[in-house]
Amino acid sequence: MDSSGSMDSSGDFDLSRRGILASGAASLALASLPGDATARAEPAERGHLPVRIPVALTVNDQKFELELDTRTTLLDALREHIRLSGTKKGCDHGQCGACTVIVEGRRINSCLTLAVMHDGDKITTIEGLGQPGDLHAMQAAFVKHDGYQCGYCTPGQICSAVSVLKEIEAGIPSHVTADLEAKPRVTEAELRERMSGNICRCGAYSNIIEAISEVSENSA
Repeated sequence: MDSSGSMDSSGDFDLSRRGILASGAASLALASLPGDATARAEPAERGHLPVRIPVALTVNDQKFELELDTRTTLLDALREHIRLSGTKKGCDHGQCGACTVIVEGRRINSCLTLAVMHDGDKITTIEGLGQPGDLHAMQAAFVKHDGYQCGYCTPGQICSAVSVLKEIEAGIPSHVTADLEAKPRVTEAELRERMSGNICRCGAYSNIIEAISEVSENSA
């Protein structure tokens, strides 16, 4: 083997620690050449800039004219652009229900939909249901029955609960309804099924059902 440690007298290639290090250094030097760096940067330079378009949202009976990135979720539009922080960002994957709001009379997970898809829509958040001193019946029932502990999921729970009673009143079936009867009823099983998309990590489910049941009875 010669002084470089790369080849012996018979002509066979012979690896050594020095040879491997030298080969690695040469590869790094080639990879860092300006031409190579330019080639790798080209795809990013050719990418399109984010698109912003005007979006009109009517939130809690107040109209907002926004200019939003088309990738902005409804949840982020409400929290970051309209500054209504009552709607919470929980999992941000549509699994916990903390971001539930009411859009055109229907409850949705606002983290799973884009704001631009709701241009012109009427949206109700927890702030639009009631305020201190003038609580919505569902908010008051949650307070009375301790339907919350840490309170993080509560805005979504209440928005969902208000919609649930309207769904039952309108005769919209659920899985429980389909199994048991043709017309929905306000039973504990029915409420638990319809509220199953709203997770309470503190475990206040029984109290939540009691609150919803009381509102249902008082409005009957």
